[in-house]
Amino acid sequence: MHGGALAGWLLMALCAVSGAYCLLRTRTGTPQERSTARGEALMGFGMAAMAVPAAALTPPEWAWAVYGAVFGAAALRALWSTRRGAHHLHHVVGSLAMVYMAVTMTPGAAGAGGHAGHGAAAGGAGGIPLLTGVLLLYYALYMLRSAGHLIPAGTGVASFAGGSTEGVVRGGGAVVGGGVVGGAAGGGTELTMACRLTMGIAMFAMLLTL
Repeated sequence: MHGGALAGWLLMALCAVSGAYCLLRTRTGTPQERSTARGEALMGFGMAAMAVPAAALTPPEWAWAVYGAVFGAAALRALWSTRRGAHHLHHVVGSLAMVYMAVTMTPGAAGAGGHAGHGAAAGGAGGIPLLTGVLLLYYALYMLRSAGHLIPAGTGVASFAGGSTEGVVRGGGAVVGGGVVGGAAGGGTELTMACRLTMGIAMFAMLLTL
């Protein structure tokens, strides 16, 4: 990355941890939730591999074709899944963004010469500026939306600030805005949202290196 090897290692670690958490989620939940978790685990580990600094690993040229094929298939699968819910469109965008980065960062393509972890070594920008800008805007909005969902509603914050932690201690969560936040289900939901936010931030950072 343009920030140097340290930034690349930190990004790789964040994506790997997110991928590992998503992998754990594949063991529980409904079949649809497990399927979503598998797709997110693939995205996390894929971004982790893409963020490895050039000084540590320079992938062979054919690796980018593999990236494109894997995430192209993931995009098609996510597109097929949209018939069950529009939320799968985010997975379509993420998979296509991975394909776009893989194609752009193929040695000799648009002067890129490396992957996101190799941005500093490449020394040049690649990709289509308009498309990159659209993806950056999408992920910026996605990060704001995800972060907003993690912020407790005003009534919940006021109740907690007033010293009432009984709901948190007794039920593992508090009722905020008419819904349960925290608890066995809510806590997992918040952690899952935080994981998705982390991957959104990572994708935004990687797109900046193009």
